[in-house]
Amino acid sequence: MSHQLPDPRVIISGLLGDERLLRALAERDMGTVFRMLNSRGMSTRRLAAAVDITQGRLYDYMNGKSRVEKLTLFEQIADAFHIPGHLLGLARRSWEPAAVAEHHRTDHPPPGGDDLAAMDHFRNADRQTGGGRLYGAVVRHLSDRVAPRLVDTASGPQVFAAAAALTEMAGWMAHDSGQDDLAGLHFARALPLARTSGDLPLAAHVAASSSHLALQTGDPAAAVEWARTGLDLAAQGPRIPALTARLHTMQARALAAAEQHAPAARALDVAQRDLEGGADAEHPWLSPFDAAALASESALILRDLERLDDALQHAEQAVALRETGRARSLALSQISLVDLHVRRRELDAAVHAAHGLLSTSPTLGSVRVVQQLDELRRLLELHKAYRPIREYLVRFDDARRARMLLLADLIPPSPGGTRA
Repeated sequence: MSHQLPDPRVIISGLLGDERLLRALAERDMGTVFRMLNSRGMSTRRLAAAVDITQGRLYDYMNGKSRVEKLTLFEQIADAFHIPGHLLGLARRSWEPAAVAEHHRTDHPPPGGDDLAAMDHFRNADRQTGGGRLYGAVVRHLSDRVAPRLVDTASGPQVFAAAAALTEMAGWMAHDSGQDDLAGLHFARALPLARTSGDLPLAAHVAASSSHLALQTGDPAAAVEWARTGLDLAAQGPRIPALTARLHTMQARALAAAEQHAPAARALDVAQRDLEGGADAEHPWLSPFDAAALASESALILRDLERLDDALQHAEQAVALRETGRARSLALSQISLVDLHVRRRELDAAVHAAHGLLSTSPTLGSVRVVQQLDELRRLLELHKAYRPIREYLVRFDDARRARMLLLADLIPPSPGGTRA
């Protein structure tokens, strides 16, 4: 894993469950806050620059020679490190999530039967065929069947929930098609729709998707903040353990990617406890987050935490739990399993696990799977001196050529004229 400078926003997010930090914030003891950030890799130069003070003044705060007193400096500190305003006795900061809705519903409105049937149809098809084949159909359904009802005064809040859920689904399908900018636009539209509906769990669910996308596009700090936003929203609504488990998992993945190992491990433990914590409340708009999904995400988190033995165990569990009807999820879990065997220098086991990928449906319309398969091939290529790996790569390339022919309408050509 490449070394990167710690982001103070990520560090703070990982410390928000730490009683020492919460006590220091409640007492407005900024010296302790600065010391905690410094002990976790933030240099005093970066700390001082972040809040526009001299290093000498920072040392005075850290050594207890003086205290922060000015309101403007508290605001600068809150904004620089993304400390929620209420923890310092401040008003809500501009970057914090806005109020969910004026009527502040804590339940979720009943869905329309037609909308829910369409949602289930798209969701089931997506699991098997991938988002690339369905994105256009979902967008057309939104524009033709849902959008006109948003301006109908006779429509209730449920139509906004349907619009939010389907817009979030369109975002995932765009992401699965390799169009991350478009996915971000869909998620950005889905959140206010969910807030307008008053459906707090749905709003939190959209925040979890935004966290995933931020992580995939290389912004773990934003991913942590989206997860925290989702947890804040989820805390205001009915208890849904699978939802909070997903949000804590996204938080753990982002913290692990930012090399915040201890907070990441704590967040993963909370996610596991949440998912084991009992039956979920019924919520028709949320995508399921089950033991197989948690096992798959846990493998990635533990890999980044450099706990490869534990990661391998979870990767094997993810493959075992994922039913064959979930073609994309199964392929992604198998890729993680092969990756971990290679990292552990278990090349025979890697080849054995990799044979399952040869049967991945060549019509699976997921650019995300294609990209991860190509990344896996580059990893295996490093070991092609080993004959079983070399022989496997021949079969892999044959399968890839067939797949790319069938996905020619989804995979854009590379600048050199060949397809990625």
